[in-house]
Amino acid sequence: MKNQEIIITEIENPEDEAMAQALYSRSSASITEHIEKIKIKGSGKFMESYYVGYGHGSIGDCGTVTIYIENVSILAAKAIQDWPLYSGQETSTRYIDMAAQPLVDPLQTDLSKKTLDQWMQFYTEAQAETHEHLKTIYLRKEGEEEKMYEKAIKARVFDTLRAFLPAGICTQLSWHTSLRQAAEKLALLRHHPLPEVRDIALNIHTQLKEKFPSSFSHKTYPTQEVYNARMVELYTYYHNENCPEFAFSSSIDPKTLEPYSEAFTTRPIKTNLPYVTESLGDCQCDFLLDYGSSRDAQRHRNGVFRMPLLTTTLGFHQWYLDELSTETRQKAEELIKEQITYISDLKIDPALLQYYIPLGFLVSCQTYYSLRQMVYVTELRADKTVHPTYRKVAHNMHSALKKYFPLITLHTDIDPSDWDVRRGKQDITPRAH
Repeated sequence: MKNQEIIITEIENPEDEAMAQALYSRSSASITEHIEKIKIKGSGKFMESYYVGYGHGSIGDCGTVTIYIENVSILAAKAIQDWPLYSGQETSTRYIDMAAQPLVDPLQTDLSKKTLDQWMQFYTEAQAETHEHLKTIYLRKEGEEEKMYEKAIKARVFDTLRAFLPAGICTQLSWHTSLRQAAEKLALLRHHPLPEVRDIALNIHTQLKEKFPSSFSHKTYPTQEVYNARMVELYTYYHNENCPEFAFSSSIDPKTLEPYSEAFTTRPIKTNLPYVTESLGDCQCDFLLDYGSSRDAQRHRNGVFRMPLLTTTLGFHQWYLDELSTETRQKAEELIKEQITYISDLKIDPALLQYYIPLGFLVSCQTYYSLRQMVYVTELRADKTVHPTYRKVAHNMHSALKKYFPLITLHTDIDPSDWDVRRGKQDITPRAH
């Protein structure tokens, strides 16, 4: 159109960014004029009057901030990421040697320290032997670059030995969020069962309030605080002692898919179903998965993933043991048996006990996805570069979808899991100049 204008600008201060967008709702002037007003008046008074004062939450969604959180436990990272609108990244135990990472030890006793140290000692000492063992299983194929092959083997070592990392191991993560979402999530995190998480929430809120006082001066109400605290207490963690290996159910009548048959049968590979299919209903999956891979399942947030409680009661995932040499496997099995006794002797709240349990133990998982999202997750997580333990779940999802909804064409890689040198390419490296 003749008078059409597209203006792309960068505004450094998130509150200024929010104010500039909000002024559109009260003025037909150009954004260039709004930015000049911000420079003259400042965003603080505007945000205080319109956002905090009058509850215009949508204004707070227009300003974003990135929070970098370092040296916190994997458990704390999962608590922060347990949010449908979370965006960010975390240190990958599949690519990073975690041997030198600090540990969070809430108890600070001789037994608790010994428990953590023994997991880390095995993780560290088993690396060299596991590296050599895996090279005898996954031979370098003709045409595979040696450097890429070595990177892939190293990644496989971490894929295997991450099972012995206690959940108290420290990680780092980023959290890119709107001002509004930060405030709403922190309002829950400050009641979290883990003291570490409550401390993190207080620290983040304090820093955000100092930096953006107009957006983080919300009043708190006793009734809301009591309610939020109770809901967090009741529903933060999910644990089902009788969880099946895999079960699927759906609220969807297969007949309701017929008007959308073209969308389901002609969809090309790596293409999402149209958004309208979100309305067809939900799919529920219950399954057992090791805690390490459950963290990948949690990364799909367009649905509900119940945060599993990490315990020793459901056993240790067999895949990790099968990847080890006979001698190393025997040591691992003896260690697991001994460590379970130590963990049971700690006698603390189940939420705190998680710090001392490694990522290879099984947890009960429950997910709720729309049919559209179910198809997306199934195909995405069936790729051969996905961790084998989670890939098996994706194959079960594929089988369930084919059984319940035969109309749907699926582009799932259902070939058996095998060695894939592409794991060596999944990295961030400088471009050659």
